[in-house]
Amino acid sequence: MSTELTLYGYWRSSAAYRVRIALNLKGLAYRQVPVHLVKDGGQQRAADYRALNPQGLVPLLVDEANGGARISQSLAILEYLDEVFPVPALLPADPVERAQVRSLAMHIACEIHPLNNLRVLKYLSGELGVDDEAKNAWYRHWVAQGLAAVEQGLETFGDKLSLTNRPGYLEACLVPQVYNARRFACDLAAYPRILEIVARCETLPAFQQAAPARQPDYIQ
Repeated sequence: MSTELTLYGYWRSSAAYRVRIALNLKGLAYRQVPVHLVKDGGQQRAADYRALNPQGLVPLLVDEANGGARISQSLAILEYLDEVFPVPALLPADPVERAQVRSLAMHIACEIHPLNNLRVLKYLSGELGVDDEAKNAWYRHWVAQGLAAVEQGLETFGDKLSLTNRPGYLEACLVPQVYNARRFACDLAAYPRILEIVARCETLPAFQQAAPARQPDYIQ
């Protein structure tokens, strides 16, 4: 396997999950380096990792073929991959459609996910003393509100995927978000478009191989 692309991530990180999907959709070989977000107080906080990524987050992509470039933040990584490895594209060619895809993907990555990521949930329980019932209610509230907007936004695409007959940037964000929603037993019945898209994607090898349970650092 090529070692020119290295992905630092965590099996259950939805942000790292997005990048795995994108790499697989493009057929790119990559090496994985697990960064456990809980073990040892969070390996992302270790000095050696922060030397690579001062943000102290996952994912991080390192591209040795491009001078050892280090790219953090999942959407920035997806954009980088689409520019450096343009075929097959993750985004539509049409500028309006491209903006519409980015809008929905950013709603997932910038509006839903930040309110429900591991750091926030740990702060709610550890620092603010919120019990599990209240924490789960917090999670489900923001997921329901966010996915309702995505469901409505998907009307733009009719019964098609974001690249007409194949998935790309949008689905790479949507599938991990639904994975997390299912983990927290969110009721997804009100989002039939989302569920249909996710079901179609889950039949594809690029998504199957990116799934958390298929990762080398997976813990049951």
